[in-house]
Amino acid sequence: EVQLVESGGALVQPGGSLRLSCAASGITLRNYCVTWVRQAPGKGLEWVSGINGPGGKYYGESVKGRFDISADTAKNTVYLQLNSLKTEDTAMYYCQVPTFCTGGTFSQMPLYRGQGTQVTISS
Repeated sequence: EVQLVESGGALVQPGGSLRLSCAASGITLRNYCVTWVRQAPGKGLEWVSGINGPGGKYYGESVKGRFDISADTAKNTVYLQLNSLKTEDTAMYYCQVPTFCTGGTFSQMPLYRGQGTQVTISS
């Protein structure tokens, strides 16, 4: 059984940082692309970031320059470092393995998705 388990979400003040983790079991992440998406209250899913097999990193415009995606193949885990957080970053964050990816293009449809971790930015 494939599982993606996110962790690291928290309540932080604007300007703060967090590191989200996506730990996988039943699947070897280095063989797949992995993306992070988020859903703010009352809004649809927003694509945040993706990393492909060769390690190429891609970001949505709203987080570019502030977030960093990385992978630890030994731990079979993908991370999302969130810096300079803003109130509009408040959302449930999900990691997912898309059904396909090529270069910097990632399918919106997930092959696998975790249960999410809540990030709340508030003073």
